[in-house]
Amino acid sequence: MTHIGSSGLKDILEDVDAGVLTDVLSFVRDTSPQTCDGCIPTALVTVGSNVSSLSRLLSRLNGQLISTEEGSVVVLESGDAPNLKTTLKNIIRAAVTNTDGNDGYQKFLTDRAGPRLLGYDLDLLHDYVQRKGTKKLVLALRDSEAFDPGLLTDLLSLFKSWLDRIPFTVLLGISTSVELFEGRLPRSCVALLQGKHFEVQEAGNCVDRIYETLQTDPDTNLWLGRNVTSTLFENTSDYFQSPEAFSRMVKYAYMSHFFANPLAVLLAKPDSTVIAQNKLCAAVRNLPSFRMFCEDLVEEGSTKQVRDMLEDDEYLIQEMPKYLEANQQRMRNIFQAVRVVHVCLQYTQSAKKANVSDLSVRALSGELSESPIVEEMVATAKTLDSDKLGELLVRLGAIITNPEADTIQEDLRTLLETCSGSGPLRSGYNINSTVTKTTVVQQRIRLSKGQADLSEQAVEYTNIVDRLVALLQVHLTESLINPQDLFLHEAFLFDLRNPLKETFAPRPRFAIERALATPFDYLLSSSDVTMAKVSAKQPATSILYQLYLDSGALVNVHDLWQAFYGVFETEEAGGCDDRVVMSLFYSALSELKAFGVIKNSRKKTDHLAKSAWMGL
Repeated sequence: MTHIGSSGLKDILEDVDAGVLTDVLSFVRDTSPQTCDGCIPTALVTVGSNVSSLSRLLSRLNGQLISTEEGSVVVLESGDAPNLKTTLKNIIRAAVTNTDGNDGYQKFLTDRAGPRLLGYDLDLLHDYVQRKGTKKLVLALRDSEAFDPGLLTDLLSLFKSWLDRIPFTVLLGISTSVELFEGRLPRSCVALLQGKHFEVQEAGNCVDRIYETLQTDPDTNLWLGRNVTSTLFENTSDYFQSPEAFSRMVKYAYMSHFFANPLAVLLAKPDSTVIAQNKLCAAVRNLPSFRMFCEDLVEEGSTKQVRDMLEDDEYLIQEMPKYLEANQQRMRNIFQAVRVVHVCLQYTQSAKKANVSDLSVRALSGELSESPIVEEMVATAKTLDSDKLGELLVRLGAIITNPEADTIQEDLRTLLETCSGSGPLRSGYNINSTVTKTTVVQQRIRLSKGQADLSEQAVEYTNIVDRLVALLQVHLTESLINPQDLFLHEAFLFDLRNPLKETFAPRPRFAIERALATPFDYLLSSSDVTMAKVSAKQPATSILYQLYLDSGALVNVHDLWQAFYGVFETEEAGGCDDRVVMSLFYSALSELKAFGVIKNSRKKTDHLAKSAWMGL
């Protein structure tokens, strides 16, 4: 795969959750019944559509508490809580097995001194907490909204009575909102809790973060094209996919490229002595990008180079790595420009902020540089005051490695030092820098806008703004090119929509209809059998389906049975067993009903009605 494998995607997801993990961990460590006025310390975590993030959060929280020997996390599902006794038993078992395993749980029960306690007695959990020196025992209700309110009230009341012996902290996972969840609970239950609300990032933000990291990482050597990117985000928004599902789709896209595209061997930078040069060169010469590249060379007058690339395999093998690395760097420049636009929009866009994925789709289609978004961004950037412009320059300096950007930032700093004490500077493009003049011409009042007299500092600031805007325009024009115009883009740009779309948005009806109508497309058979349209060698369901296709909207069951029996009677020279054929008929009929292609007719009891037509 690429430089970012499974571990890299996992690191990205963990980095996304790092902020809320730190906050929840601090809350667990710093709170106690004393700080919560005798109530149970409670963390309310709203996850929204990003349900899978709660599992990652709880897993990392459990790992942190166990590694520091502070305690552990006990995760409880609504299915584990049918009644109070079973719930307590599951909590005690989960707490012990979390650190000691199943063998440790059995040993804990048998080696305990004193009278044998029942599995739901919290004295068992108290003994375990004392043995381990547990300071924090977090009980996480992953789907707290699915718990019975009465059971939840009884459980929390019991926990409150044990707070002086067991250091409980409750973590409630909420998919809707805290207000709706609180409204479902009795007041007596709400009075037992006191804590803090935490909010996990939405799934869309996590997906954008994963995509941005994959595409903009400086070590990337394979990029996802416009069509694949559009398909990925369409599936994510249409089916509310989790970040993990998005990661699996991305990995499948990479595998589709590496296993189905022979040009992917170029990304490994192989030694020219170990590859089949003639086949590789033939493949490269048949690329559309190679043809475009040769046409450009001919227009430039480099006809000898074109002839060498067409006729000399050794020369082509030597030249390919050079152009491959150069064009891969251009791809990096494209996504560097996308980051520049994204940062600038955070200061210039007042409406909904465009995310990286939307900007990337435009950039990969070669439309971003001349898009209205960039034009409005440049126009608004001219009106920024000195405070916002200074912040923007700091952030751009971390992306653009250009001496001119450093010079502009230094000149702005020097200018602000000379006029310290006054408010922020504004350029001549700002609306406050224009004045409206009134003149009377032939007894008519005429209004005209003009430029106000600017101070010396404002003039210098306007020059700095002009230099920055010119730098941005040049940088974006040079970087935001169409990736499809790059030579060998077929090797480092995966943009085939079909492998991804057909795998993650399958067409089950088409596959089922094909399997029933032509079963030997999937099954092994002799050639003479495949020639027959309907044969007793085919599965019974397939035979009945093909007979069903030849009938009208209403099918007489007896006629269908006679046709079905005739298929077997024709090919069985020694006769066929009626009972066996009848059982096959009814089995096939029930399977077709299960597929939804046929149903009982309401008009005639001895007829079947079609409910689906092939191809429609």
